[in-house]
Amino acid sequence: MLTISSVGRRFPTGTEALRDASLRLNAGDFVALLGPSGCGKSTLLRLIAGLDRPDSGTLTWDAGQPPAPGEVGYVFQDATLLPWASTADNVWLPLRLRGISRDQAEPAIAAVLARVGLKGFESSRPRQLSGGMRMRVSIARALVTKPRLLLMDEPFAALDEFTRHKLQADLLALHASIGCTVVFVTHSIYEAAFLARRVVLMTPRPGRIAREMDSSVSHSADTRLDPAYAALVAEISQAMEAELR
Repeated sequence: MLTISSVGRRFPTGTEALRDASLRLNAGDFVALLGPSGCGKSTLLRLIAGLDRPDSGTLTWDAGQPPAPGEVGYVFQDATLLPWASTADNVWLPLRLRGISRDQAEPAIAAVLARVGLKGFESSRPRQLSGGMRMRVSIARALVTKPRLLLMDEPFAALDEFTRHKLQADLLALHASIGCTVVFVTHSIYEAAFLARRVVLMTPRPGRIAREMDSSVSHSADTRLDPAYAALVAEISQAMEAELR
């Protein structure tokens, strides 16, 4: 899908976020970008999304051009919902911006809300929902356009452990049913090992790709009981310790 070659990004403040970062994304991948805070994970995600541009290096799409806006879904760390809008209207937003009426969008909204477990909450406002439910709305909003590429920037970081585990399992099920490419930013070794088919370890700032690890775990609700999962967590931990020395 995408080849990232020797990308660098330095902000006007002088902070060098990325240096010589290279990565290949394949269609259908579930890739976790893992590293300490401030290592450039979110910056790389924004470059992939087209929300920012590199100072050096290239991003080359196999199709010859970036995906159309509706083909990329973006989920932020905060749910970023419109506080005055209902659940359904928040999910409608990306379709509304493309000129699709509420009536036309209704079947897609209903389908995606059912998929993320929010059927019956169509009229609820964000203040009436729990943190986990608000994040489900955000995920539904990203999925309603049926994206080929789903970018997720630490979406579960602020949630309690029980809610986070539930949403992680639900995300695996969604990925299996939808088949889109997912790039998931996290600083949690356990989360990366649970979710990703490929874990990409980034170095401290300026960020670069230090190592890639393919996952051999089962990727199901029972993954945390799999000895292969514990082995992968240990392998990632050792690699991170080596990079942080």
